[in-house]
Amino acid sequence: MALAPLSAQEIPDLSGRWDGRIEIPGMSLEISVHLSRDSAGLPQGTIDIPQQQAKGLPLAKLALTKDSVLFEILNIPGQPLFKGKLNSELNEIAGDFSQAGSTFPFKLSFVEEAQLAGEQARLDSSLAQLRLFIDSTLKSWKAPGAAVTIVKDNKVIMSEGFGFRSVKDSLPVTSQTIFAIGSSTKAFTTAALGILADEGKIEWDKTVSHYYPEFKMKDEFASQKMTVRDLVTHRSGLPRHDLSWYNNNSTSRREFVGRLAYLEPNADFRATFQYQNLMFLTAGYVAELVTGKSWEEIVKEKILDPLGMANSNFSVLESQKSPDYALPYRDEDSLVREIPFRNITAMGPAGSINSCADDMAKWMMLHLNKGKAGERQIVSEAQIAQMHTPQMAIGQSPRFPERSPICYGLGWFLEASRGHNRIYHGGNIDGFSALVSLYPFDNVGITVLVNQDASAVPSLITYRAADLLFGLEPIDWSARMKTEVEKAREEQKKAQAREPDRVKGSKPSHPLADYAGEYENPGYGTLTVKLEGKNLQVEYNGIVGALEHWHYDVFNANIKDFPAQKLLLTFNINSKGDIDRVSAPFELATPEIVFTRKPSQEMKSAAFLSQFVGEYELRGQSIKVELKGDTLLTLTITGQPTYELLPYKGYEFTLKEVTG
Repeated sequence: MALAPLSAQEIPDLSGRWDGRIEIPGMSLEISVHLSRDSAGLPQGTIDIPQQQAKGLPLAKLALTKDSVLFEILNIPGQPLFKGKLNSELNEIAGDFSQAGSTFPFKLSFVEEAQLAGEQARLDSSLAQLRLFIDSTLKSWKAPGAAVTIVKDNKVIMSEGFGFRSVKDSLPVTSQTIFAIGSSTKAFTTAALGILADEGKIEWDKTVSHYYPEFKMKDEFASQKMTVRDLVTHRSGLPRHDLSWYNNNSTSRREFVGRLAYLEPNADFRATFQYQNLMFLTAGYVAELVTGKSWEEIVKEKILDPLGMANSNFSVLESQKSPDYALPYRDEDSLVREIPFRNITAMGPAGSINSCADDMAKWMMLHLNKGKAGERQIVSEAQIAQMHTPQMAIGQSPRFPERSPICYGLGWFLEASRGHNRIYHGGNIDGFSALVSLYPFDNVGITVLVNQDASAVPSLITYRAADLLFGLEPIDWSARMKTEVEKAREEQKKAQAREPDRVKGSKPSHPLADYAGEYENPGYGTLTVKLEGKNLQVEYNGIVGALEHWHYDVFNANIKDFPAQKLLLTFNINSKGDIDRVSAPFELATPEIVFTRKPSQEMKSAAFLSQFVGEYELRGQSIKVELKGDTLLTLTITGQPTYELLPYKGYEFTLKEVTG
């Protein structure tokens, strides 16, 4: 029997928030119903189901009598219907919820104004405590400044600056201060790929070679089977190989992708989680190939512009044009110093975005609202779900007992933290640290940006904010982190004190001038050794350091930008007695990287090489030397095949090996 609807004047006014639960066998499903009246005075409403990450689902067929309530959730399969009785005090609804043939009891209670006021007071108190915590944490951890933004229930409840963006000039951090967000950029890259998947331009599980036939890894199986999904889940088999790109702004993205064929793996494809920036670069390059646009253009057009993230950019050079940007700082032996900006534009898809607290609030709400910004669906709910779903187990024990083992989604880490589902990604680049955290079941997002690299502060602020917002028993996270940091520093000091074996009294085998030259590795590029006065100097990717003789033909590179442990370069001698290679421990998870001496630049000049062209006679045999193209000399001996001449040194050449 249908409920007889009342006129607008007769309908009881149930406007407000109604909290309760559906009792499903084995669990209680929390729900929150928001009722109001439209312009005609008729009832309307929405429902939230936090455990299903459902927010603001519209209600339909809403019918009220003096003692009965009926409504349906619109556009949900199985016709989810609530049919309940309203008590005489008009503050409780109880009845049956039915969907797809199953029926379960439900109960809703009206949230009184006093209760709402109490919730707001508790929130205000929590934020006040958090502000005090942030101020004290910046001081105790010697971090210059921080920007913190928190969103809850689709509202920005905090977006503020703390400390200084410039210590020297005492310039304060604001909610508009631009910070580098480092690897938090990775989630922007996967979101852009998700949008391209919505548009039918890519598929996560198609091979990279489908979009870029020239794609090649050293592992042939990985070359053939690597998918777009593999690129963004850190399971390529490659260790980091970060020194192959660090500080390199002269190599193009296409060239970096081409170098993958020469980088040594240390694990089987898809067997192990190994964080890898070059794979994210490759993912961004695939996006460029399928759109004909740069990764920067894609992210700006598909994400930043629709969200109104007008204060975000892709280069620290661009940041410095703003009137409000943070300077980068580093804590070295308890001394905080300003350091230069590090431009990593070439590695953009892995970590070059710069943003501010206000903009990051919009980014978090996009994810918490399942890809929607207002009424506009920027990226589909299905794609957001994939990004937030475990794709690769990391296989490490939790850092703290309150946290679960961690998995990786598509550009996001996933864990349970103190009973709350957490989706997050950090970022670290010279002078900056960032942490973006989403708590989807709680509809909360927290971003912390700090102008101090390798900083514990983003984690400390995030953990404390979550504890306060969720009403959890406080934990002294700072004390825990201090213990960890002090332990790590002690280990580092011990490692530095353990000098590698050194044979005293030994000398280099050659005059120092013989070590000078350019050395090349196809995966790492060029390493240059120069003789400056009486000392050797090394330069790699624009980073320069003095070479200190260690023993025999081994030299220690004193390079401040590289790790503090000894960086021993070993020069190798060929069968002719010449120094033709140098090996460097640039990736500790693989054998040393070997750089082979390059011929002098003049050997690439057609004008220089043309002087060797001609006919010669050797022991009665006629020899003809020709120049093919601009840089290739060939040698033909009567009655024999033609050989390529490879520059060796000075005016010497070797014959390229001929097989068969």
